[in-house]
Amino acid sequence: MDLTSPPLSLKENGFSVTTPDPFGTSKDEMERLKEELKKWEERVEKAKKAKADLLHCKLSADEERVTAEKELAKLTDLQEKQHKDMIMSRDTHERQLYVLNQENAELKREIEKLQEDLAECSSVLLRDGQIKKKVAEMKMKFTHMEDMKDDYPDANTHCVFGVTTKIPFRLNQNHALLTFEDEEVAQRLIKMGKHTVNLDNKIADVRVKPFTLEMGIKFELHVTISGKKINVSEVPELCIPEDWMRDKLELNFYKSEQGGGGEVESVNYDKQSRKAVITFLRPGAADSFVRCTKYPFFVNGRCYRLSVSPHTNVHLEKFQLYCGISKKTILLKGIQETEDDEESVQDMIEIHFQKPSNSGGEIEKIKYVSKGITWVCFEEDT
Repeated sequence: MDLTSPPLSLKENGFSVTTPDPFGTSKDEMERLKEELKKWEERVEKAKKAKADLLHCKLSADEERVTAEKELAKLTDLQEKQHKDMIMSRDTHERQLYVLNQENAELKREIEKLQEDLAECSSVLLRDGQIKKKVAEMKMKFTHMEDMKDDYPDANTHCVFGVTTKIPFRLNQNHALLTFEDEEVAQRLIKMGKHTVNLDNKIADVRVKPFTLEMGIKFELHVTISGKKINVSEVPELCIPEDWMRDKLELNFYKSEQGGGGEVESVNYDKQSRKAVITFLRPGAADSFVRCTKYPFFVNGRCYRLSVSPHTNVHLEKFQLYCGISKKTILLKGIQETEDDEESVQDMIEIHFQKPSNSGGEIEKIKYVSKGITWVCFEEDT
């Protein structure tokens, strides 16, 4: 402190009293400090106001943050739910796709099999107009014998046979075929589509499907047994010319010791195959050889046994291909495997579809396959 500063002067009762300034601050300096203090107070007010604004902004931001966190939690829950639904839906679609792919593969195999059979049946046409095909077992039925004596003086015998192939069908694993006595029962079950069957206290939803059989073949087999010609085989090999062998065969059959034979018109002999065809002049001369399987042949002092058979001419007529359809038969798919044997499961299926309460009826035949595959054959109804 500067003690030499001039003293302050106070006027009281008409006289002047001087009070010394302990800080030695002038009036101007005081004014300046007051102005500066005022500025700082203003700055403090501004700072307080700014602080209040910041606090308000912070509160608003906290509220928005809480709201955003709630929305995020909702979105997360929704996303998880959608993900779970998507997984479940994908699994369901994958199972359905797997079933469809299995059925599609099975249908493709059946189509390929039908195409192969059709190609075998129709594409192998020989130059002479005959058709070769590997067919299933045939059912042959004698229909009638034609009396053609007036038109054919050779006294030939003409027989006609009706021939129909059995149509095979491939029965796959866990499938069954049911043939009903009444066609309406089968068609009614096919329209229903699905059936619930109780297999050893296990409920199985099986599907009833119609099906198409493979190509079938029908034709008439015309057999003509000659009344003038016979076939001879197992002709002995002799060191003589072919002309001599023909002459010996002609002389041997000119008059048969068994009461048949007669004048020979011609002898067609093949040395390599050791076979011959004997043609007689008299119609009906060959009839006596129909039941003769071995015939004596005398040559050079020895007796040989020739095989004799009727000479036949066979040809086909009314050959036709047809698509087999079984209106009384249904195909069951989706039969679940059980611990019971195949025969027991087959019996349970038969019992179920025999009941009228299950829209069933009397069953003619049933076939169920639990393992592997099997082939069943269908015959044309006559």
